[in-house]
Amino acid sequence: MLVKRKGITVSRLIMDDQLLHPGATGELTGLLNDLVVAGKIISAEVNMAGLADILGQSGKTNIQGETVQKLDVFANQTIKRRMEQCGYVCVMASEEEDEVIPVLEGYEGEYTIAFDPLDGSSNIDVNVSIGTIFSIHKRVSEPGYAGEEDLLQKGTEQVAAGYIIYGSSTVMVYTTGSGVHGFTLDPSVGEFFLSHPNITIPEICPYYSVNEAYSEHWFDSTRNFIAHLKKEEDGRGYSLRYIGSLVADFHRNLVKGGIFLYPRDKKSPEKSEGKLRLLYEAAPMAMIVEQAGGRAITDDGRRILDIKPTSLHQRVPLIIGSKKEVDLAERFFSSSSE
Repeated sequence: MLVKRKGITVSRLIMDDQLLHPGATGELTGLLNDLVVAGKIISAEVNMAGLADILGQSGKTNIQGETVQKLDVFANQTIKRRMEQCGYVCVMASEEEDEVIPVLEGYEGEYTIAFDPLDGSSNIDVNVSIGTIFSIHKRVSEPGYAGEEDLLQKGTEQVAAGYIIYGSSTVMVYTTGSGVHGFTLDPSVGEFFLSHPNITIPEICPYYSVNEAYSEHWFDSTRNFIAHLKKEEDGRGYSLRYIGSLVADFHRNLVKGGIFLYPRDKKSPEKSEGKLRLLYEAAPMAMIVEQAGGRAITDDGRRILDIKPTSLHQRVPLIIGSKKEVDLAERFFSSSSE
């Protein structure tokens, strides 16, 4: 087993991981390195957003009916352009687009990628951390016939997943199924360096993340679980930390310990199956958290990674974080008759 040394570059670690698989073609290595480049480009634009007249809304809405921010458009186009001619991808899907996204003719590869180009983009104008989330599968179709079937695969079939968070520093976290590693971008040299090797989510969980503005619409199972977390036991209660950007809330909990919930509620019919997207948010985060020793389930106890997607923009309830806390949440939700 290769030792993960702090300070090595992300490209070096990606190459080292490839050496662990003698039959590897190098395509996944190339794909991840192209994502690194896309992340650097987006990071630079995010840092310049206040000066470059790209803050605010673009005047468009995405498939979810949400207003598209200008940086959303930039991030989406940046990833598409890197992926469509990298030669490693056969088909793409973006949270911002209705249909599958083909690659350029002659550049078809062996992998698929689904991505949320800028998660938490409603927070752009107030300078809150936002991020890019990605999920990679091996294609299942024959060459020349890539389509939805290649993208609609279970999370257990992911070969890689990760995110890039743009905050006080830009950090990339990813897994290829052999642990989770985090890299911090040094803007002076334009390179990601290993800063968080072999991330393990802490067992002691000081934080819970949930949008309590919806509390009057919660089912009793959610209300009872959150009330339990607020109780002080052994002199310690849980602290609420909710940013409203999944990638930011998840990253904090991954490093510090915590549980994030976005369960179903009674507020509106369209949220009856949850709010977060399976392909672009829940499945990649679930792969990361399980590799780090945590869990990710729905509010009816289904393992996120076992869910077979039925559509590109399928939504799911999500409970994710430290294993003991997710286990506890599962007991509260499974005991409910709702």
